[in-house]
Amino acid sequence: MSVFLLILGLVLFVGLVIVHEYGHFIVARRNGVEVEEFGIGFPPRAWSKKTKDGFLFSLNWLPIGGFVKLKGEHDSDTEPGSFGAASFAAKTKIMLAGVGMNLIAAFVLFTIVAVIGVPQLVKNQFTVASDTKIARQDVLVGHVEKGSPAAKAGLEVRDKLIAITTANGTKQRIASADSLPGVTQRLAGQKVTVAYERDGQRKTTSVQLLSSQEVIASKKTSKPKGPLGISPTEYTLQRSTWSAPIVAAGLMQQFTVATFQGLGSAINALFHGDGKKASEQVSGPVGIVVILKDGSLLGIQFVLMIIAIISLTLAIMNVLPIPALDGGRLFVMLIARATGKQISEDTEERIYGYGFMALMALVITITVVDVKRFF
Repeated sequence: MSVFLLILGLVLFVGLVIVHEYGHFIVARRNGVEVEEFGIGFPPRAWSKKTKDGFLFSLNWLPIGGFVKLKGEHDSDTEPGSFGAASFAAKTKIMLAGVGMNLIAAFVLFTIVAVIGVPQLVKNQFTVASDTKIARQDVLVGHVEKGSPAAKAGLEVRDKLIAITTANGTKQRIASADSLPGVTQRLAGQKVTVAYERDGQRKTTSVQLLSSQEVIASKKTSKPKGPLGISPTEYTLQRSTWSAPIVAAGLMQQFTVATFQGLGSAINALFHGDGKKASEQVSGPVGIVVILKDGSLLGIQFVLMIIAIISLTLAIMNVLPIPALDGGRLFVMLIARATGKQISEDTEERIYGYGFMALMALVITITVVDVKRFF
C-alpha cells in the first residue's frame, strides 16, 4: 500500500505542474494567443502529434512536469496571435492563470482531505470546532536513539506504539505522546514487552529498559531519550463534513502565512551569513520525494495533504517577482509599462536567461543540502 501511495504522490506532484501549464494554455487560447506546443515532461521529445486545433502535443522523456510554448513569447513581439501582441490585461491573465489553477487544485485537495481526515501538522491548525471529530490519534516513534534499548529491540521511526506490558502481565496503554516518558520512567530497569504496529501489522518486541542510573550516566556521552531511548510524536486526523470548504480556505490562509514566514526567516538568515539556518527553511525535489516516501507510510490523507501544500507553495512562488517564473515575467512587464520603455527581445532573453541559471543553481544547492540532510 505504501508503494502505491508513494507512486500516487509522485504522479500528483508532476500533475501539479501540468495543471499549472494547462491554466496558461486555456487562458492564452481564450485571449487570442496561439499555442505552438503543449508538452508533458521536458525534452528530449519521445512522441508528438499535431492536433486539429493547430498546436503540437508532445510527450517528453523527462517526467518532471510540463510546458506551454506560446507564439511570440517576448513582450516586444507584434505579430498577430503572438503573446507580445496581446493586450496588457490579457498578458496578465495568461501569466497568472497557472497560479490560479494551483490555488484551485490546492483548495480541492484541502477540501477532500478535510472530509477524509486532516493530519494535524502544526499547532493550532485551523478547523471548525463544532464540525470536527478526531478520526485517528496515534502515538508514533518520532526518533530512535542509536544504541538505545529501542534500537536494539528493532523499533523504527513511524512505528505506532500501542502498549507496554511488564513481566508480571501489567499492561500500560500508550494513550498520548506525553504519557510515554512517565510510563517508561516508572518501569526503568525492567524487562518489558512493547506492542506496536508497522505497515498495518501488529507486532511485539522484548525490551530491557535502562535503569535510572544508566540514564543519568548516558548524559555524559549522548542525549538520552529516557529508559526506552525514543522521542514519541502524535499523528492526529480530524474530520469535517459541511465545514470542509471552510476548513480548506482556512488551511490555505494559515499555510500561506507560514510559507511567507519561512521565506522571511530564510532570507534573514542568508543576510546574516547563516546558511545552515536558511537551508532548513527550504526543500527541493529530493526532499519532496523523501517526504512523500515517509508520508506514504501514514496513509493517503498525509500524501494528499502534502500535495495540497506543494500546490499552494507553487502558486505563492509563481506570484513572487522571481526571474524565469511567472511573477518575474509579470514584474518585468510592469516595469516596462511604468517606465514607458519597451524592453528589447535581447534584454528579455538576458533577464530570463540569467534568472533561470540562478534558479537552477539554487535548485542544485537545495538538492545537495537535501541529500546531506536525508542521506
